[in-house]
Amino acid sequence: MPILPIYTQFNGRHWETGSVHNVLAYQGVEIPETGHAISEAMLMGISGGAAFGYFVFDYKDTDPFVSLLSRNTFDPLDTMLERLAIPQDLFHTTDPGKGERNLIDILEGGRPAMVWADGFSLPYNALAQDEQMWAIMPVVVYGYENGAVNVADRSSRSLSVTTDELASARARVKKHKFRVLALGAPDLNKLPGAIQKGIWQCIALYDEAPPKGGRDNFGFAAYEKWAKMLTNTRNKQSWERNLAPGSRMYAALAGFGFQPGAFGWARTFPSNQVDDRNLYADFLDEAALILGRPKLREAGEQFRVSSKSWRELSEALLPDEVPLLKEAKELSISRRDLFLDGGGNALAEIKRINTRLLEIHSIASDEFPMSDEEVAAMREVLSAHVMEISAIEREAIDLLQTAMKMSGASSE
Repeated sequence: MPILPIYTQFNGRHWETGSVHNVLAYQGVEIPETGHAISEAMLMGISGGAAFGYFVFDYKDTDPFVSLLSRNTFDPLDTMLERLAIPQDLFHTTDPGKGERNLIDILEGGRPAMVWADGFSLPYNALAQDEQMWAIMPVVVYGYENGAVNVADRSSRSLSVTTDELASARARVKKHKFRVLALGAPDLNKLPGAIQKGIWQCIALYDEAPPKGGRDNFGFAAYEKWAKMLTNTRNKQSWERNLAPGSRMYAALAGFGFQPGAFGWARTFPSNQVDDRNLYADFLDEAALILGRPKLREAGEQFRVSSKSWRELSEALLPDEVPLLKEAKELSISRRDLFLDGGGNALAEIKRINTRLLEIHSIASDEFPMSDEEVAAMREVLSAHVMEISAIEREAIDLLQTAMKMSGASSE
């Protein structure tokens, strides 16, 4: 069974942009202007870049959960591959044996394989099995031998699962059963055009109607909606009425299970606001060099200001002044860092943290650790933070538009 020689690509931090970066980095293709492989920041920018979305999902028999999107979610993987004209060998079957053979063939051909697998079924994620929950994400497989599979998936260390565990994860959802993708080299002649398209898409996602979904769930309209829902006392979707102190508010702030909560989306989830704003700024620095448009760096610096403001908002979501919420914050950060730095070696400690977070959720559900007056004041503070970030990012988008118009860059 095959394992790729000298595989060292573990820098990717997001399932899509990170996995593609890891695969392309293994190829050794370098961008002449930067002297290194296509970065994850570049892939994020090309795929549509930074964005904002605000949603609250409320289903029967579970706490509601808040989603705060930090990047384009409208087909980003297909978008980046198409814009860079990356050749694709895609195999998809419902037959487990054929699915395994397709994967092995790619590895025997000397290429890493992008494999779609259910995160709940991969033990290194330490997620509780639930028949009602699944999360199909691409990961990179670079070895398959002696009953073990070598995986690159967000952590800076190699991860390992058994062949049976991988097969089970690949079979979790019919639509994605045994899907595997091998990538060729990008067409670097397409890079300038891909960068421009990505920037214009980012601008549109902030100010224009989204490709699908409610307009007030995306961009600047979403910031305004979230700020209002934090302080409104009459709207049935407001935090006061729909996410009242107790289990529902704790879930909205700190999350539960696989749901990150507002804090996770701001700070610790693989696509979080703090990191993605900095990542997009890095993209704009590279874009300025490749396109010869130094003004793009000014927009990048403004996104770094936004990242700092998002960090301040994350602190306000789980404030140090409330010991129980402070503990939840510190545990969530530790869990993220343990996985990134230790991978599977940190599994026991991550499970211990998960157990304690469940206990904290239960405690907060029985007796929320803030008075009604303190909660109301907290929501006012959060609303002000949200509008501050909106103003910062409006300036960033204005700078982006100015830089692109000055350069005569086409949005087509």
